[in-house]
Amino acid sequence: MSKRFDLSGKVALITGASSGLGAHFARCLAGAGATVVLAARRADRLASLQAELSQHGATASAVDLDVQSGASIAAALDAAGPLDIVVNNAGISIVKPALEMPEEDWDAVVDTNLRGAWLVAQGAAKRWVADKRPGAIVNIASILGLRTIGQVAPYNASKAGLIHLTRALAMEWARHDIRVNAICPGYIETEMNGPFWKTPGGQRLIERIPQRRIGQPEHLDGALLLLASEAGAFMTGSVVTVDGGHTVNSL
Repeated sequence: MSKRFDLSGKVALITGASSGLGAHFARCLAGAGATVVLAARRADRLASLQAELSQHGATASAVDLDVQSGASIAAALDAAGPLDIVVNNAGISIVKPALEMPEEDWDAVVDTNLRGAWLVAQGAAKRWVADKRPGAIVNIASILGLRTIGQVAPYNASKAGLIHLTRALAMEWARHDIRVNAICPGYIETEMNGPFWKTPGGQRLIERIPQRRIGQPEHLDGALLLLASEAGAFMTGSVVTVDGGHTVNSL
C-alpha cells in the first residue's frame, strides 16, 4: 500500500459500526493500519467485530453510541479519546409514501442521518480545535441525496442535507485543518438487502445501472481511504460518487 494511504498511528471512529457498511469500513481502515473505535448501540455485534479485528492483529475498541442523543454522542467521544478520523456512517430509512409518513418516522430518519451526523462532526471538531489537532471527517451520504426515488422522502431529504452540510463545514473548518468530505454510494449489496437483488424487481433495478451490476462494499474502499488519508490532504468539501454510473444515466 502507498505510504500516502497508510493510516498507521491514526485513530478512526466509525458510527453505525455494528453491521453492514459500518462494519466493512472498520475492517477497511484497520487493514490500512488505523486503530478503530467501533460505535453503535448493539453492544453484542460490536464485541464480535472487535474480537474479529483483534484476531487479525488490529487494535480496536468499542463505545456505546446513539446518534439521536447528544449526551450519548458526547460520552462516546470522551470514551474514544483523541481521534484523527471520523466516519459518519450511522443511518436508517423508513419506506412509506410521503402522504402516509408519520411525524415520528420523519424525525427518526432525519435525526439519525442528518442531526446525528452533525452532532458527531461538531463534537469531534470542538475537540480537535481545542487540542490544535488536524482531523478528517467522512460523511456517508447517498446518491439519493443527488437524485430521488419514491417512498423514502425523509431519507432523500436527510442525505441531500448531509451533502450540503459537508460543504458548509468544510468551508468553516478548513482554517482549523479539519477536512470534511462525503461519499455518495449507489446501490451496494449488504447482508440486509442481499436477497432483494435476486428478485425480478432487483434485477430490473440493476439493469438501470450503466455498469449493469450491483456494488459491493469493497468498491467504496478507494474513496474511503482517499478521503481519510494524506492522499486526500488537499480535498475538503468534496462529494465522491461511487455508483457504477447510476447518477449519470439518462432520464
